[in-house]
Amino acid sequence: MPILGKDVIYLVQKVDAPLGSPPLAVGHQTEGNHAKEQDMIDEQTKFGRIVGYGPKSENMEITFYSEIGNNGQTALEDAYDNEEQIKVWKVNVRLNELGKHNAVFAFTIIENIESSEPTDGFVEVNVTLPVIANSQKGVLDALPADIIEFAQYGFEEPGDSTGEYPNQTTTP
Repeated sequence: MPILGKDVIYLVQKVDAPLGSPPLAVGHQTEGNHAKEQDMIDEQTKFGRIVGYGPKSENMEITFYSEIGNNGQTALEDAYDNEEQIKVWKVNVRLNELGKHNAVFAFTIIENIESSEPTDGFVEVNVTLPVIANSQKGVLDALPADIIEFAQYGFEEPGDSTGEYPNQTTTP
């Protein structure tokens, strides 16, 4: 089955987060992009052309609607402001045959943060993250439901909460 774009989320974590800290979901993601490029060495000799592999470069991009107080978005802004590295995971939320999430991990820095403020829509932010060295493929244990269902709510029984989503008060 092909991978659907909606099944891929990006998680981030500050490099100085305490050991055992969970990743942070970047709220309201609209798009993600992971680009790998390979330069080529191309020389002409008296006997013909010689080609070979040159340096590699890799970038991740995350696009999202801005939300005040979203910890994942704040971590990206802080890393940019403080010129710090930030860890990024590109995660397929559908579990594989081993009951785990296929993922790609990278140490990155932030090249730019660009926001668009249309008069008739939400503020959209695009962050470009050049990868340090090379990203690594792996698997993550099943993520907690609150990360995967970040912008969703679960089933409630009548009387379980009061107030508008996402600011409900639950019964003790």
